[in-house]
This record gives sequence, C-alpha cells and structure tokens, in this order.
Amino acid sequence: MARCFIPTRITAISWEGFHFVGHEIQITEATDCYGAVVWPSALVLCYFLETNAKQYNMVDKNVIEIGAGTGLVSIVASLLGARVTATDLPELLGNLQYNISRNTKMKCKHLPQVKELSWGIDLDEDFPRSSNNFDYILAADVVYAHPFLEELLVTFDHLCKETTIILWVMKFRLEKENKFVDRFKELFDMEEISSFPSLNIKLYKAMRKNRRSA
Repeated sequence: MARCFIPTRITAISWEGFHFVGHEIQITEATDCYGAVVWPSALVLCYFLETNAKQYNMVDKNVIEIGAGTGLVSIVASLLGARVTATDLPELLGNLQYNISRNTKMKCKHLPQVKELSWGIDLDEDFPRSSNNFDYILAADVVYAHPFLEELLVTFDHLCKETTIILWVMKFRLEKENKFVDRFKELFDMEEISSFPSLNIKLYKAMRKNRRSA
C-alpha cells in the first residue's frame, strides 16, 4: 500500500502514485474537497481486493462503488476484471472520470462507467431496482460526520439484490459510526473480515438480512 507524492511543477498537475495489480496508478487529488482525496480506507480496500482475488473474484462481475471519490478502488476493481460503475456527487465526477480514464484505458477487460449518485435521491429513476444486478457493492470511508447517514442506508438497501455482497471499509472516528453500524445491522447480515487497529479501520462483508446464499 505504498504511496509516493509527485510535487506540482509549473507544467504538471500534482498526483500520487500507487501500485496495485501490477500497475502504477496515478491519482489526481483535490485537497480542498474531502471526496477528492485518497483516504487510508480506500488503500485498505484496494489491498484486500488484490490479495483476495481468488475468494472475491471480480472477473466479469457487476460492481458498483458508492462514494468513489478519486476512483482508486474502482480502478483496482476494473484492473481485476470487473464491470465497474463508479459513482459520486456531481461536483466530483470530472476528477473521478479523469482518474479512471487515465488509469484504465487499454488496460481493462471492461471499460468502467462513471455515474452521478447522490445518496437517497432519484434512486428509482437513475438506478431502477429491475435493472440493478450488482454482484458487489464497494464502499470506503462513506460514513463520517455528514448528515446523510439515513440516505446512505437507503442507498445500500436499494442497490442490493439477494446475492449482492457489500465490501465496506470504515474508519471509526465518532459515536455516529457506531450508531450507523447498529442501524445497518437491522437490514444486513454483517461480519468483520479484517481489522487494522493502528488505523482504527475495519473491513466488513455484508448481505441482505436472512437472505444469505448457502
């Protein structure tokens, strides 16, 4: 999960370099926006996807990332062979599309898509349940001090089918995180599959409650 920072030059945009799935991935960030920064939780999820590629096989799977931010997780999933839809707020889509195009063009089996998704808004119109066929939902650090936790829960529920697997990495900072986990457990069966105590980060796997496939 090493990272290197390339400082801004007169003719260059600053970017950070990451190495996953045998590729150098160059990510442009915007330090004035929470959603356009690579947070440690994203690195944890990328590392997990790469090192557990046999158990959680991404090849030809339909994958959606919510709160994709810079796109790093979506890029890694794409490099692993998934059909990826990367989503975030409209103001983040330009940088998200730039990073994804820059790092996946001519490198991936399936070209990733970038779509707007504001949690809890226009879900039936933009992501109708009849066409939701996601094998995996990926989420890294989507729970923090924002007022849209209930909308986030609604979005998780809307995008899930009976066999959808959620892989969700969370950094615990405030009591809100614990309360959200409690609410989440009302709808989903959830298990902790990895933990990084020094970072206060946990990785969870979840599926719709009482509908776990055998």
